[in-house]
Amino acid sequence: MTERIIFVADFFANQIKGGGELNDWELISLLRDNGSEVETWNSNQIRADIVKKWISSGCKFIISNFVSLSGECRDLIAEHGDYVICEHDHKYLESRNPMDYPDFKAPPDKIINREFYSNAKAVFCQSGFHVGIVRKNLEIDNLVNLSGNLWSNYHLEILEDMSKVEKDDSYAVINYPIPHKNVEEAIRYCKYKDLKFNIIDLCSPQDFLKKLGKNGTLVFFPQSPETLSRIVVESRMMGMKTRTTKNIGAVHEPWFAEKGIDLIKIMREKRNSIPALFLEKLDG
Repeated sequence: MTERIIFVADFFANQIKGGGELNDWELISLLRDNGSEVETWNSNQIRADIVKKWISSGCKFIISNFVSLSGECRDLIAEHGDYVICEHDHKYLESRNPMDYPDFKAPPDKIINREFYSNAKAVFCQSGFHVGIVRKNLEIDNLVNLSGNLWSNYHLEILEDMSKVEKDDSYAVINYPIPHKNVEEAIRYCKYKDLKFNIIDLCSPQDFLKKLGKNGTLVFFPQSPETLSRIVVESRMMGMKTRTTKNIGAVHEPWFAEKGIDLIKIMREKRNSIPALFLEKLDG
């Protein structure tokens, strides 16, 4: 078993409540529960001398979002480190948005961080759709489809409770502050279709799920490919319908036909299989 893992991310769930950060935090907790020593480091706090000490002492690395990781530190890890990448979006592109290019394939001069991805023991993607986009651009063969995300038992219990709540006929639009989540288009759609809709503001994960799960349908039309879309999977776990696009990783996974308790069972199993995959690749 890996003795010491350095987990690198731009932010952690105690700093911002993004879906990637919540997933990462649960992964860290599960690895610790399995006996691994995991240290968390914000990418902007890491210096080259620290990386050299980690590498010389045999530490291994899980790299999540790394926008703030210096080029020197990134190159040291790529050349000398044992590491895997937990890829949440598209940090191999200058624009971070494959939708900017035909068929999601960027020209070679728009690719960045190629060596960092190719040298990793594994690049963990969130869905087969995500794998396909990364492979199309980087042409690497170390890609692994996690086919899901991680939720805490606490949040899975909330999702299970909400799956039993009778849904009304309203449509939910998430009030994301991020432009590419395309809130305006979802609102326009609801108005054009004369649908009764509720705008759900972001708040604590538990309160957010309780507000969302009362609605019958989620409306979501993002302007960039969603590697999985945690919110879409949560909606399905709560028994909701979805109005969305094919540019969402979750809709291509074999389990997407399931919802409610059946889908929650599948995501519960991911709490075992996903950490095991990380350890397997790190120790391989």
